[in-house]
Amino acid sequence: MRWPIAAALSVLAALPAAAQQAPDKPGYTLVWADEFDRDGAPDPAHWVHDTHANKTGWYNDELQYYSADRPENARVEGGRLIIEARRETLSDRPDHGGQRYSSARLITRGKAEWTYGLYEIRAKLPCGKGSWPAIWMLGATAGWPDGGEIDIMEHVGKTPGDVFGTIHNRSTAGTFGKSGQVRVADACEAFHDYQMLWTPDAISFAVDGKSYHRYANARTGAAQWPFDKPQYLLLNLAVGGAMGGEVDDSIFPIRFEIEHVRVYQQAPGSAAVPAAKP
Repeated sequence: MRWPIAAALSVLAALPAAAQQAPDKPGYTLVWADEFDRDGAPDPAHWVHDTHANKTGWYNDELQYYSADRPENARVEGGRLIIEARRETLSDRPDHGGQRYSSARLITRGKAEWTYGLYEIRAKLPCGKGSWPAIWMLGATAGWPDGGEIDIMEHVGKTPGDVFGTIHNRSTAGTFGKSGQVRVADACEAFHDYQMLWTPDAISFAVDGKSYHRYANARTGAAQWPFDKPQYLLLNLAVGGAMGGEVDDSIFPIRFEIEHVRVYQQAPGSAAVPAAKP
């Protein structure tokens, strides 16, 4: 399967944040970005620390505590957002749930939410058994699974280099979702562009402009396609859990590094980008 705008995606990787019109991609403009060009805490105008399940324990049997406003776990440094998981117990915190690992989960909820568009996140992934970094989206107007979930990138250190793009919704509840997989052999050593194109017709996943999975709108209703409403973005590094699996304590600390997050959308009145074809 080929993505019709694959050539444009490779060009977009080199664009500065200030560029608004996407070359070779008529009608699409940059509507939101974080280039992580200022050292310190993640920009509060863009990101919120999500800590809501620390006390009760995070979903999927994950083992981490997500801290808020703690540079050891989330900071901008040298032009990159660094999300760092550490082996430590922060038992002095009132919302601590007994976890032996710390990390961070950053979300745009309440700051920025989108319907449709091209999403590009340039990142280098951590490896090691038990690591589980993710770039994903959740519905802003309904809970899971009715609001839908778009996993732009998931990777687990027990199978280094295997990258997944997955859709979850009411019709896939009780399963592992509708997933595609691609091999990125140096995902833990080099930066790559993890991309998702979301249109009214389909959601397509790519790495460095090469498409590997497509989920089409079957037009059978909201259970199969809740993806006509806003979603917000999440960046997190989980430890263990149903997907991360057994944890090797010798790997810590580990870093999930992100160079930029860019969101492009179709300009009003412009022609639609054609849907991907198999």
